[in-house]
Amino acid sequence: MAFYKQFEQASVPWYQIAAVDQYERNIQAVRSDISKREGITAIQFSKEFWAGDINPFSEDTSPASIGYFGGFGIDGNGDGVADPQHDEDVLQSLVSYISSFGTSETDFELALMAYYQKEETVKQIMTNMRLFMHFKTIALEKHHFPLPIKFEYSYRGTWGANRGWGGRRMHEGTDLFAGYGTHVYSTSYGIIEIIGWNDFGGWRIGIRDHHNTYHYYAHLNSFQKDIALGDIVEPGTLIGFVGSSGYGKKGTSGKFAPHLHYGMYKFNGRTEWAFDPYPSLLLWERQTKGGM
Repeated sequence: MAFYKQFEQASVPWYQIAAVDQYERNIQAVRSDISKREGITAIQFSKEFWAGDINPFSEDTSPASIGYFGGFGIDGNGDGVADPQHDEDVLQSLVSYISSFGTSETDFELALMAYYQKEETVKQIMTNMRLFMHFKTIALEKHHFPLPIKFEYSYRGTWGANRGWGGRRMHEGTDLFAGYGTHVYSTSYGIIEIIGWNDFGGWRIGIRDHHNTYHYYAHLNSFQKDIALGDIVEPGTLIGFVGSSGYGKKGTSGKFAPHLHYGMYKFNGRTEWAFDPYPSLLLWERQTKGGM
């Protein structure tokens, strides 16, 4: 975080820089077609962006000629070259690019859209920004088991099991069985992206964290009364209560035993795909027990 603060400006605060860096780090971790950048920052620009679209020398590191050809690469450490392998040059170039759009949060969004040209990407980076700004740190790695450790519950790996309601499909998550009204907690830091009714999931909540992961809590009996769309939550925040809602029109309940359906989905910059949450749940259960 201190490194980001070295490059922040009044128009580009550290948490905007960190939000972009976090997104780049996230997609590099799950995409085989993107190289992992070595260094303090994960941000890496295309040669065209850095040197300029019409620059005949795509490896150009001269600030003067880069500027002449409309590139965005900047010398950030004062050594006379604009090198995309130097962390300081990369972050200074990012800040310069963002600030060229203006000083407001809306201007930041416009800069992101102009660069990434994908709404889902902009949405994820804005989520990162809001979380870092709210908690005043990038150290948001803590997690919490979604049910009270001292209550009776049971779960096993149900990933990939067949489901028939609404058409044959694969079960994308883990079912945690517990009594009606058992507290349901947020497992992570995040922002409530969806809250309300779904014919499959019943009363459900979707929370997006800063690792490009969407956490899905379904079949709830009800929501915690104070939470709302757009709220920021943290591990252990009470978000709802176990129920058996879903598999029908709004209000349908009781078609199966009460349980929490918990799913995790990863956005890789192109698509969003489900992955098995069971290993994470086992880890968070141990961690939550250890913190009691």
